[in-house]
Amino acid sequence: MNVLHVVGARPNFMKVAPVIRALRERNGVRQILVHTGQHYDANMSDLFFEQLELPKPDIALGVGSGSHAVQTAEVMKALEGCMLDHKPDWVLVYGDVNSTLAAALVCAKLRIRVAHVEAGLRSFDREMPEEINRIVTDQIADLLLTPSADADDNLRAEGIHPDRVQRVGNVMIDTLVHLLPRAQSLQFPGLPARYALVTLHRPSNVDHEPTLRMILETLDEISEYCPIIFPIHPRTRKKIESLSFTFSARAKVELREPIGYLDCLALQSRAQMVITDSGGLQEETTFLRVPCLTLRVNTERPVTISQGTNVLVGGDMLKLRREVARIMEGDFSRGNQIEFWDGKASERIADAIADSTRLGVPRTMALPCATNCHKARMNRTPSD
Repeated sequence: MNVLHVVGARPNFMKVAPVIRALRERNGVRQILVHTGQHYDANMSDLFFEQLELPKPDIALGVGSGSHAVQTAEVMKALEGCMLDHKPDWVLVYGDVNSTLAAALVCAKLRIRVAHVEAGLRSFDREMPEEINRIVTDQIADLLLTPSADADDNLRAEGIHPDRVQRVGNVMIDTLVHLLPRAQSLQFPGLPARYALVTLHRPSNVDHEPTLRMILETLDEISEYCPIIFPIHPRTRKKIESLSFTFSARAKVELREPIGYLDCLALQSRAQMVITDSGGLQEETTFLRVPCLTLRVNTERPVTISQGTNVLVGGDMLKLRREVARIMEGDFSRGNQIEFWDGKASERIADAIADSTRLGVPRTMALPCATNCHKARMNRTPSD
């Protein structure tokens, strides 16, 4: 069995690493790792591959940046030849980046089976490009591997046939469980005993100058009673510089260069709280039982709120101050253990791929209708 993995950005790396490890344990599986280069920084990408114990990509497409349409089109053009050359039995795509959608579309056109890892997540906000990627990828993928019950519910509501859906759990947690001992062994001289870890990168927060200034001013104020560690994304740094913003003399904000996965995991696990707009950190803090305040008005990971430690504060800086004060007083959700967030999702993914191959799951050539999915579903094999 030939399995081809497509990754395009650093969040994908954390998801693909444990799946590659799990499939290595299966006899007769040949794996190819394709890095589209959608987001690529040589230093950071090399560091992530090293820390995650990932093999170097077999194929690097080097697509680079561009508008969403241009980037998706360029990935599709580059991937088509790759698929034709290697003829994979399965293509695995991860998360919700443009490379994920592009790969799924190419597979649909070439009638190659595709599995979507982290399927079914929804923010219900179509202004987010990632939401479009999620919806379309799930409609055309053959096997939808979901992280949680709410994702199953979303797919059911969209008319996806249950035969295409399998809940496997959160593969991000597999990476966390695997590397947490290494992360916890790291030393950070001078690290405050109590601090907030802050990450900020989403365009809705950093590209709108009044919003960014408001957030920075609030962080300045918060840091006087809760020191802040702020590894700063290059885009965010440029935006802050364009504002000519400087933190006050009273502020206790430590700006750091971008950090690798192990450093980020170590800082999360020791933080009193995390203030972020990252999807992955919402999940990781839930598993670590660390309070998380998310600077977004919605999340595609609502289970981190209903069962985890996450609170949405959106752009309400008064709410952010109030929630920080509550956490400082020890008043916050400790969260619950979420089903299948146990470090074994990748093993269930390997089982699902092996079982689907053995049973001859056909390439889905027609999509189920939301109103009558059983009658509208039509499967055809590549030999038709």
